[in-house]
Amino acid sequence: MTDRQTDRQTDKSEQPYTFIRPFYQEGPGPWAPLLPLLLLAGFHTCSASPADDGAGPGGRGPRGRSRGDTGADEAVPRHDSTYGTFAGEFYDLRYLSEEGYPFPTAPPVDPFAKIKVEDCGKTKGCFRYGKPGCNAETCDYFLSYRIIGADVEFELSADTDGWVAVGFSSDKKMGGDDVMACVHDDNGRVRIQHFYNVGQWAKEIQRNPARDEEGVFENNRVTCRFKRPVNVPRDETIVDLHLSWYYLFAWGPAIQGSITRHDIDSPPASERVVSIYKYEDIFMPSAAYQTFSSPFCLLLIVALTFYLLMGTP
Repeated sequence: MTDRQTDRQTDKSEQPYTFIRPFYQEGPGPWAPLLPLLLLAGFHTCSASPADDGAGPGGRGPRGRSRGDTGADEAVPRHDSTYGTFAGEFYDLRYLSEEGYPFPTAPPVDPFAKIKVEDCGKTKGCFRYGKPGCNAETCDYFLSYRIIGADVEFELSADTDGWVAVGFSSDKKMGGDDVMACVHDDNGRVRIQHFYNVGQWAKEIQRNPARDEEGVFENNRVTCRFKRPVNVPRDETIVDLHLSWYYLFAWGPAIQGSITRHDIDSPPASERVVSIYKYEDIFMPSAAYQTFSSPFCLLLIVALTFYLLMGTP
C-alpha cells in the first residue's frame, strides 16, 4: 500500500461525516459548489440532542458509539455550544419582552414571623392596651422591645388599617418626641418611618435609624418589626435608648400612605420611664374597661347590689 493510500485511509477513519466522503475521493466535480451546504446540513443532522447525550445503558453517544466505548471521547467534538445557543435563544424568547428588557419579577417575600407574647416579661418587655388578657393579635395596641447586640428590636401592632407608632418622650405629653411609625400605604406595604413631634404635629425626618424592617397588614391590623441602635450620635430628633424615656403609644388612619390624627384624643403612655434593660409585661386597660375597674364604680356596684338584695318588704 502506498503512502498516499495510507494517508487516505487515515483521513477516512477520522472523517466524522462519511456519507459525503465520495466527493473527496472523486476530486472536484459538479458537486463541489454544494460541498459547504452539505457540510452544514450534516453538522445539524448529526448534532446530538441532550437526550441522546444523556441516554441510559445501551444508549448511543456521539458518532454512534455505545456508552461503553471510551477510547476517543476526548477527541470527539461535543455540541454543547450548539445546545447552549439554543437555550440562550429560548431564554430570550421566554423571558424577554418585545423591547428586549427582562419582565419585572416581584422579589420573594418571607412570611412575617408571629409575635410571641409568651416571651413577654421574660426575654422582652411588653405593653398591652385593650381588653384584659389580650395578645399581639387582639389588643387595641401592642408593643414589645428587647436588646439584640447593639440594637433594640421593637414589635408593634394595632387594630387599624393606617399606622401604629411609639414615641420616646421626656414627659407624657406630645412635643419634642422621637417617633417611630409603621405606616400602611395604598400599595399594601407597611413602611417604617421616622418622625419628630413639633407640638401636636408629627414632622417626618429623612434620617431613619430603623434597620431590618418588616411589616404586614392582615386582619385589619398593622404589624411591624424593626431594629434601631441603642446608642446614636448626638441628634435632636433621635434619642439615645440607653437612657430611660416615657413611651407614648398611638395609632390611627392613613391617607395615601400619610398619617393622620390618632384615633383617640389622649393616647396612652407608660406610667413611668422605661428602661430597655428591664423586661416587664405591662397591661393597660382601654377606656371601655377602665370604667368598670375604677374604685368608684366598684363601690357603686356593691352598693347597688346590697340595695337590691335587701329590698323593701
